[in-house]
Amino acid sequence: MLATQGQEFWGGRWALAARTRGTPRLSDVDAALDRGELVRSWTMRGTIHVIPPEDLGWVLSLTGERQIRGAAAVHRREGIDDAEAALAEVAARSALAGGGRLTRAELFAVWEAAGVSTAKQRGYHLLTRLSMRLVLCQGPVVPREAGPSREQYFVLVDDWIGEHRAPADPLAEFFVRFTASHGPVGARDFAWWSGLPLGVARSAAAAASDRLVIVDDQPEPQYVTTDAAPRRSATPSVVALPPFEEYYLSYADRTVPCAPEFLAAVGPSMNGIVRPILVARGQVVGVWTHSVAVGRHADDPVPELFAPGAASDADVAAALDRYRTFITG
Repeated sequence: MLATQGQEFWGGRWALAARTRGTPRLSDVDAALDRGELVRSWTMRGTIHVIPPEDLGWVLSLTGERQIRGAAAVHRREGIDDAEAALAEVAARSALAGGGRLTRAELFAVWEAAGVSTAKQRGYHLLTRLSMRLVLCQGPVVPREAGPSREQYFVLVDDWIGEHRAPADPLAEFFVRFTASHGPVGARDFAWWSGLPLGVARSAAAAASDRLVIVDDQPEPQYVTTDAAPRRSATPSVVALPPFEEYYLSYADRTVPCAPEFLAAVGPSMNGIVRPILVARGQVVGVWTHSVAVGRHADDPVPELFAPGAASDADVAAALDRYRTFITG
């Protein structure tokens, strides 16, 4: 997948687990995070994604500065300039040196003690800026009694990530990795997903042309990769997928997986939320809700089909039971 959206921490973990065989559990994904096999950071579009640590550096080499420039007006309004960001970086590096880890609240306290205000949205924007500059990332999971963890520790990239991949052509690699996990896709899809300009997206497709196959050229070329497709296991007729789901959100035209009349019910809504979805035979047929609050995460998820009979009760129940096993495990 290269990267999956993960601004809802539980949803980002379920996005990975939902794509695995067997009976995946939350503890399995959390263990991978604790081992450093996955990290979470603001990789593109100002949005948090889960990504393999070895891919974080080269992806941010393409998207990091663009994201920071895109936030320039907000930074000015919050009074965050280069000098303030540099002071925050020095304080963070000092507090985390030697493999340290801090919660968000603990890191904010470090900044306050160093004279860097975290009032209003300043702390958040300092986190994103230093993450986009490859200073910080989110690594091990912060334990939470009697319920799913809601946060990770912040760590120094230099300490936490042992090796960084260095693709010969990062832009071409970016397009190929997106296409391999989301194809068929076109340049407009990649531009939306990556946050890069359409012209850059088309250049990326051209640079990767020897690793791509055009499967449709109307209205613009649609690509898959030349790599052999992975062996696929049997797929249930209905799957429950997380909020901000890649299958729905990662394309310029979302009416392919979801009928136009149901787009508003999924989102993005006015507050930017994209709801968890139920997918039957490739089509979004409903949404579902569930709380990860302590004492409620073991409750049954609640489905809401867009049309009666869009999927059988048994198939929907099986899909949501798989998620419930995950979130309680």
